[in-house]
Amino acid sequence: MGKFAAIAAVLSDLGFAPFHTPAPAPAEWIALAHDRAYVDQVLAGSVPRPIEREIGLPMNERVGLRSRTACAGTTLTARLAMEHGIACNTAGGSHHARAEHGAGFCVFNDVAVAIRVLQADGLIHRALVFDCDVHQGDGTARIFADDPSVATISLHAAANYPVRKATSTLDLALADGMEDDDYLAVLDEALERAEEFAADIVFYNAGVDPHRDDRLGRLSLSDWGIAERDRRVLAAMRRRGLPIAGVLGGGYMSDVEALARRHALLHVSARQALG
Repeated sequence: MGKFAAIAAVLSDLGFAPFHTPAPAPAEWIALAHDRAYVDQVLAGSVPRPIEREIGLPMNERVGLRSRTACAGTTLTARLAMEHGIACNTAGGSHHARAEHGAGFCVFNDVAVAIRVLQADGLIHRALVFDCDVHQGDGTARIFADDPSVATISLHAAANYPVRKATSTLDLALADGMEDDDYLAVLDEALERAEEFAADIVFYNAGVDPHRDDRLGRLSLSDWGIAERDRRVLAAMRRRGLPIAGVLGGGYMSDVEALARRHALLHVSARQALG
C-alpha cells in the first residue's frame, strides 16, 4: 500500500502535479457493478471474515474509503480521457473483484464501476478493457461475461493467480519466464485482434508485475519492455481514435522507490503519446 504515496511523489517530480482529486464514489455508483449487500458491508466495516480473507486486506474504514476513492478516480480518469484523449489514474486496476465480493487485494472493481457509471450517464455504449497485469483480470471478465457491450482482453501468466481462471472475451496465457521480445510479439497479436471489438473508450490496466524483479510475477520483462508495452498499447488505441483511461494495476517489490518509478512509466508514455 505504501507505493501509492511514492508514485504521487515521483509523478510530482516529473511535472505531473497538481492532480485531480475525486471525492469517494457513492454507494449507488459502486452498486452498478457490485451486489448492494456487499457494498453496504464494506461501507459499514462488516465484511464477513471468509470474504476478508479472500480479499487479503483488513477490511477497516481506511481500506473501504481508499477503495471508494479509487473507483471515483477511475471514473474521473475516464471522463478526462474522453475530453483530452488520454488520462491516467494514480491507482486503480482492482481487477479481481467480482460482482459478489472482492478478492486478491481488490475490494471494488474500479474499472467495472467506471464503465457502468459512464453507461448509466449515456456517455458511452461500448467499452474495451485491455488488461496487461500479470494476473488474469478474472473479476472484470466475470462481471461482463454476459454483456456484449464490454469486451475484456487479458494478457497474463498462465500459471499465476487465480488458480481458477475466468473466460475473458480474449485470453492470452503466457509461459513462465517470458522475456521482452516474445511478450511484445504476443502483445502485437492482442492489439491486432482488439480491433475486432467496437468501443467508445478503452481502459488499459498497465500492471508492472510482469517485470522480472516482481515477486508475484513469473514473467521476465525489463523496464524497457514495460515501457515499450505501454507505448505500443497507447499508440494502437490512439490510431483507432479511442479515448484511453489508464490504471496502474499490480506491482510488488520491497524497493518502493523503484516500483513507483516503474509505475510512472505509464504516465510518461501517455504524455509522450499526447505529444
